[in-house]
Amino acid sequence: MSKLAIIGGTGLSQIKGLKITQSQSIETPFGSPSAEFICGNINEQDIIFLARHGNPHHIAPHKINYRANIWGLKKLGVTEIIAVAAVGGITSAMEPAHIALPDQIIDYSYSREHTFFADDLEEVTHIDFTFPYTPQLRQRLIKAAEKLSLNITSTATYGCTQGPRLESAAEITRMERDGCDLVGMTGMPEAALARELNIDYASVAVVANWAAGKSDGEITMSEIEHHLKSGMSNTLKLLSAFLSNQFE
Repeated sequence: MSKLAIIGGTGLSQIKGLKITQSQSIETPFGSPSAEFICGNINEQDIIFLARHGNPHHIAPHKINYRANIWGLKKLGVTEIIAVAAVGGITSAMEPAHIALPDQIIDYSYSREHTFFADDLEEVTHIDFTFPYTPQLRQRLIKAAEKLSLNITSTATYGCTQGPRLESAAEITRMERDGCDLVGMTGMPEAALARELNIDYASVAVVANWAAGKSDGEITMSEIEHHLKSGMSNTLKLLSAFLSNQFE
C-alpha cells in the first residue's frame, strides 16, 4: 500500500485542513531534516508533510539537507512524494500564479550533497534518470486537475539553479535556449535522491513571478507573495482532489 508525503516549499509551510495526529523528529545518518515530519490525514487519506525550508521558513535552498529529508521520509515508510515548489516563469505560458507539472529537469546547481551513493560502496551505483518525475504519479495529478477543470501545464522542463540569489537576465536567456520553461532552486538533488531510494516523485510547480528579463522592472518579494497566494490556493485544491478516493 502506498504512503504519500507532501514536501512544501516557499508559500506552503503547512496544509490547511490537515488533521495532525503526531509530529516526529528523526535524526538521520546525514544529519537533521529541515523540520519535524507532520503526520496526519486529509480527505480521510493519511499523509506526511515536511516543510522543505523549515517552519518557520528559514533555510536557504542551497543549505537544505536534502539527504536527511528524503532519508527520513523513507524511514517513515513513504513510497510517494509530491513536491510543491515556487518557481519563476521563463516561457510565455508560465505566467505568474500558473501551475505546471514538470516532466523534465536540468540541474545547474553545484556543491550540494546530491547522492546517497558516495561512501563505503561495494560497487559504483548509477540510477536511471531518463524520466526524473514518476509518470504514473504525474498522471494521477493530471487526472485530478482535469476533474477540477483546473488550468495547468502538464509538461515542462524545470531548471534548478543554486540560489539564494535570483538569476540574471542573461542566465535566464541561456536557460531558455537550453529548453527550460521554469526556474527554481530546490528541484535538485531532491528528485534524484528520491529515485535513489525508489520513492515515486512528482512536482507541483507554482509560478511566483516572471523570471529575470521577462518583465519590466525588478522582481520584488511583494510581487512573489501576491502571486503565490493565488497559485497556492489552487495547489491546495489540486492536492485535495488528488487525495480523494475517486481520483485514485
